[in-house]
Amino acid sequence: MRTVLVTGPGGAGRTTLAAATALAAAASGRRTLLVSAEPIPGFPTGPEPTAVTDRLDHARIDSGAHFRAELTELQQRASGVLDLVGAGRLDGEELTELPGSPQLALLHALHRAAAGDWSTAGYDTLVVDLPPLDQALALLALPEQLRRYLRRLLPAERQAARALRPVLAQLAGVPMPAQWLYEAAARKDEELAAVQALVEDASTTLRLVAEPGPAAEDALRTARTGLALYGLRADLLVASRVLPRHSSDPWFADLAAQQEKCLGHWHEEWAPHVPVHEAAHLGRDPRAADDLAALAVPAPDERGPGRVDDPWWIEEEPGEEGPGEESRPSVLAWCLPLPGAAKEDLRLVRRGEELLLTVGPFHRIVRVASALRRCTVSGAALTDGVLRVRFTPDPALWPRTP
Repeated sequence: MRTVLVTGPGGAGRTTLAAATALAAAASGRRTLLVSAEPIPGFPTGPEPTAVTDRLDHARIDSGAHFRAELTELQQRASGVLDLVGAGRLDGEELTELPGSPQLALLHALHRAAAGDWSTAGYDTLVVDLPPLDQALALLALPEQLRRYLRRLLPAERQAARALRPVLAQLAGVPMPAQWLYEAAARKDEELAAVQALVEDASTTLRLVAEPGPAAEDALRTARTGLALYGLRADLLVASRVLPRHSSDPWFADLAAQQEKCLGHWHEEWAPHVPVHEAAHLGRDPRAADDLAALAVPAPDERGPGRVDDPWWIEEEPGEEGPGEESRPSVLAWCLPLPGAAKEDLRLVRRGEELLLTVGPFHRIVRVASALRRCTVSGAALTDGVLRVRFTPDPALWPRTP
């Protein structure tokens, strides 16, 4: 399934462009599902996929309903513990949606489309209207992060004591919480793994939407670093609400000139790897399918441009070996392209077999490549937009040669 994730700075019209992308995909003959949290004029508003056209369905995420359903189910699974401590149950009507629930509801919708009940509908293309750009990048990194938290807090090896739980449950008189807790964690890990696989799939790309201007230019420049850090790939940059370039009105002419300058930078920085599509300003907010078609947004290609499964690569740097030293590789460099990153915003920490990497507002924890786990970090440098972390083989751990 081809997946297109649409995001951009707030107020740039990403929901409109997501709908235009979905309509273009459906018009090209592919069965398409559009998922959004925002209402779209002329589109159905139900939480389940509902037909818009012959080949296009739309599902609107109801984060409040998802939050109430999840918390109600959690109360049911923990009923033994709640009864033991005399806790009162909360009814669905009195539950108020908490911050963060929209993101979890969107992840749940992605799971339904990737490996749940929606995945059996035979969709060829999935178009997802994501939150604004900074939130979207954090959201796409969330499945990997949450799975790591689950592995650390509830490691699988601790489940070895599962055979003792029925005995302990009889002694206590209530079901042991560890049992349902581990079962719930396993279900969540499976759901998150499906979403992570969808995000990392070679046929998944981002479609960026931004209105040309200084603020959007800064936001996209920062986003390039985040995309590289998380291994994401954009297939199109849509410049929204582009004004006519020639106007007799000085006020409009100045705005158009500012947009044209910004567009020149985008064509220079993003193309040819990421094409830039200019969507003309309609003079009003789009109100119908004809307005969306007038934006002339290209349909995503069938397979997508693909992506590098692992953006890191290893280089060998020449090293000096003194007489009598054991034969071992020279210094190794673990490299990652980080366009737009600044040295002062870069922080690196190695913890065991993991590398904690922070670049500006973005943070990621990655496992060190197997060949480097017997090495010590001897330095790091950011040169020409490429981060190089230098590793020196540890003589005590590196295999000796006769």
